Amino acid sequence: MSIDKQCVVVFCIIFLSGCNVGPKYVKPAAPSAPAYKESAPAEYSAAPPGTWQPAQPQDAKLKGKWWEIFNEPELNALEGQLNIDNQTIKQYFENFMAARAQVREARAGLFPTLTANPALSASGTGNGATSSTGTLPLEASWAPDLWGRVRNTIHEYQYAAQISSADLENEKLTEQATLAEYYFELRGQDSLQEVYNQIVAAYREELKLTKALVDTGIDSPQVIPQVEESVEAAEAAAVGVAANRAIYEHAIATLIGKPASTFSMPVKGLTTPVPAIPVGVPSQLLERRPDIAAAERTMAEANAVIGIGKAAYYPTLSLSGSGGLQSSGISKLFSLPSVFWSLGASAAQTLFDAGLRNATVAQYTATYNADVALYRQTVLTAFQQVEDYIAALKVVSRQIERQNAAVHSGQTYVNLEASRYQTGLDPYITLIVAQLTLLNDQLTQVTYHVNEMTSAVQLIQALGGGWDASQLPTPPQVTSKEPLPAAKTP
Repeated sequence: MSIDKQCVVVFCIIFLSGCNVGPKYVKPAAPSAPAYKESAPAEYSAAPPGTWQPAQPQDAKLKGKWWEIFNEPELNALEGQLNIDNQTIKQYFENFMAARAQVREARAGLFPTLTANPALSASGTGNGATSSTGTLPLEASWAPDLWGRVRNTIHEYQYAAQISSADLENEKLTEQATLAEYYFELRGQDSLQEVYNQIVAAYREELKLTKALVDTGIDSPQVIPQVEESVEAAEAAAVGVAANRAIYEHAIATLIGKPASTFSMPVKGLTTPVPAIPVGVPSQLLERRPDIAAAERTMAEANAVIGIGKAAYYPTLSLSGSGGLQSSGISKLFSLPSVFWSLGASAAQTLFDAGLRNATVAQYTATYNADVALYRQTVLTAFQQVEDYIAALKVVSRQIERQNAAVHSGQTYVNLEASRYQTGLDPYITLIVAQLTLLNDQLTQVTYHVNEMTSAVQLIQALGGGWDASQLPTPPQVTSKEPLPAAKTP
C-alpha cells in the first residue's frame, strides 16, 4: 500500500473515531413550584409569639455541618464520630471507590494493548554440537472506537460513579439525621424520667402527710393504700422510661461505630429550642437532594447505554501488528537481519441476528424512560416531604404553646387541691385526679417537644442537609490521561 493510501486510511479511522451514534443526553424537565405552600408568610402572620417560623430570607440555604444549627456541642461531637466511624458510610464509600476504578477500566479500551513474549532455547547432539535460538517478539492490537461504543461505556461508568457518590452522600445524610433524631429522643426520655421523678417525690411527700393526717384523725386509714398505689404506679412507669432510654443509647453507639456495651451518655433533659430553618425555594431542592442527583445521573447513565446498544449496528475494526527480533544464535539476535514485522487489519459486521439488536436498543430505551419517570417521582416525593415537615413543625409548635399553658393551669390546680386536702376540705381522690391530669399534661408537653425537634431534623433531611449537587465528582474528558479527582476518606 502506498504512503498516500495509508494516510487516507489513518485519516478515515481518526475521523470515524470521533463519531458517536448514541443519543445526546438532555436533562428532562422536572416538576417544580414557585414557593412552598406551607412556608408562605401568611401562614405565620397571626402565629403566637415564640412559635416556630421558617428562617428569613426564604431563599437562604443550609450549609455544611447542618446539625450545628441546634447549638448542641454533644450532638456536634457525636456527628463528628459518626462521619469517621460509621460502618455503613464506610461501605458506601468503598462502593464509590470501586465505581471510580471501573471508569479507569473502561477508559483503557481507548488505547492499544501491547504484549511481549521473549523466549530462549538451546539444543545439542551426542557429538557435542550445540545450537541456540532466541526470540523477542512484540504484539500490538487496537480496536478503534469508530462509533462511540467505548466512549459511551466510559460515560456509563462515569455516571455510575456519580450515582455512587450521590448514594454515599444520601446515606451520610440518612445516618446523620437518624443520629440527631435518636439524640433528641434520648433527651426526651431523660425529660420524661425527670417528670416521673418529680411526681414520685410528690407522692412520697403526700404519703408522709397522709399518715400524719390519719394519726391525727383528720383522714381515714383506707386512704394510705391509695397513696401507696400512686407511688408504686409512678415508679413502675419510670422504669419503662429507663428501658426506652437504653435502647436509644445503644442505637447511638452503633451509629458512631462503638460497641453498645462500652458506650454511655450522661443524663440531661431536653431543653434545646427548635431553630429557625432556612427552607429555601423549590427550585433549589433539585440541586440539594442527593437522591434527586442520583436519579438524574441514572438517566444519563441509561442514555449512554442506549449509545452502546446502537453502536452494535455498525462494523467493528481491529488492527494488529507484530514485530521483534529472532535469530538462531544469541550473538546475532540484535543484528538487523534478525528484525521481523507484520501488520494486519480485520473488520466484522453482524449480518443477521433475528432482531437481537433492535430488541436490545428497545430494552435500553424503555429503561431510560422508566428512569425519567423515577426521577420525576423522586422530585415530587421531595416536595411532598418538605411540605409535610414544614406543616408538622408549624402545627406541633403551636401545640406546644397551648400545652405549656395547660401545664401551668394544671400545676395551679394541683397546688390548690393539695392545700385543700391538707386542711381536710377535700378527699384525697380529688388530689389524685388533679395530679394525674397534670402528669398527663407534662408527659404530653415533653412528647410535643420531642416531636418538634425530630420534625426539625426531618425537614433538614428533606431539604438535603448542607449538600449541593456541585459537590458531585466531575468526570474527566474521556480522552484525558489524568486520573480522577482524589476522593476524601470519610
